[in-house]
This record gives sequence, C-alpha cells and structure tokens, in this order.
Amino acid sequence: MATRTDAPTRREQILREAARLFAERGFHGVGVDEIGAAVGISGPGLYRHFAGKDAMLAELLVGISDSLLTGAKRRLGDADGAAPEAVLDSLIEGHIDFALDDRPLITLHDRELDRLRDSDRKLVRQLQRQYVELWVGVVREVYPELAEPAARSAVHSVFGLLNSTPHLTRPGSLPGRTGTAELLHRMARGAFAAAGAP
Repeated sequence: MATRTDAPTRREQILREAARLFAERGFHGVGVDEIGAAVGISGPGLYRHFAGKDAMLAELLVGISDSLLTGAKRRLGDADGAAPEAVLDSLIEGHIDFALDDRPLITLHDRELDRLRDSDRKLVRQLQRQYVELWVGVVREVYPELAEPAARSAVHSVFGLLNSTPHLTRPGSLPGRTGTAELLHRMARGAFAAAGAP
C-alpha cells in the first residue's frame, strides 16, 4: 500500500495488480489468469496466496479501511499536545496520500463494495465509522461551535472531495503530485472553515 517503503511482498503485488485490474475493467471483467500474468505467476498459482477473487476483493476493501483508521490513530498519537489545527492538517495529509496513491481502491470501493460477503461489508462499514468519528472529534476541536451532525456531514463532504481523484486521470488534468496535494489540502481546509463559520 501507499504507506510501505520497502519492497512489496508477492501477496502485496497480487493485491495491487488485482486492484488496478478490477478498477479498470470491473470485478467480473477480470480473471485470475490475468491477475497472475500481471505479477508473473500462473493463475492457479494465485491460489497459494488467496482462496479466489472474492478473497482478494475482501482483503483490498477491508485492508484499506483498516489502514486509514490505523494511520489516523497513529497521526493522533504522534500529534499528542499539538494544536488542533495541526492535528487536522495531519489527518488531511494522510487522507490525501491515500487519495493520490491508491486511486484504484477508491474506484473499487465505489463499484464493488456490495459484492463483499455481509460480514466483510459490515466490517468495512464499522472501520469507516470509526475513521469518520475520529475526524469529527478533531474537527469539533478546531470549530467548537460546529454541532456534531454538521461536523459529521462536513467530514463526509471532505472525503467526497478528496476521493474525487480517480476522476482526474486525463494527462495534464493534475498539476503534479505536490501541486495536487496542496490544492486538495487548501480545498479541504476551506470546506471545514465554511462549515464552521458562524
């Protein structure tokens, strides 16, 4: 995933290519042989790592929700004693990293979440709720006049803004990673400021 800096394992390579292919052609438009070919192994060789495509999809969608929550908790721990604005900036930066580096997973979540088994889908939703509530707490520290339901709506709206990156894929549609990250950050802070305005 985006947070790793060492060489990916074979399992991670498979997941990355599966996410890319599923996002490009849809879950049912991709076979295990194609995923295997993308990482240089036979389709049946994938079964040494995963029970099947359904298991890959579940690991991708549960995994990214868990990764976002874990990363946000770590950022909060690292920012212990920092000003609430700095904590909010850190959360925004973390989500922007995801939105820019894991765009296929955003597409995959939007299109394929309903294909998960009920238990996996419930787990994704549970992790997402915890992630949202963590943000709500920080946003309300920065904007104490903002009621909790309004803060929650603002957080969801900012996620929608940040997660729009898969739609910006034409050459030249993004001003480079640094410029895009800065733009998204300003827009996110602007949205929260507008929500918190008296």
